[in-house]
Amino acid sequence: MFDGFWDNVFRYPRYLITIILGIMLNTFEPLFPLLKRPVTLVALLGLVVGGLAFITFTLRAMLGLSTI
Repeated sequence: MFDGFWDNVFRYPRYLITIILGIMLNTFEPLFPLLKRPVTLVALLGLVVGGLAFITFTLRAMLGLSTI
């Protein structure tokens, strides 16, 4: 009845990683042609860094953590 149960359980992490990588590749694949031009590369990097800074500062303020 439980033949191969643990084999199936140990396959799930690999399946999860495969699904996450597939979603990330399909999400960011349209942006790869934009990275060929330096102007759009700088703009995208600025957008990513600005977004991360915004999230960081917002979470620090919401959680009452000390500022930098």
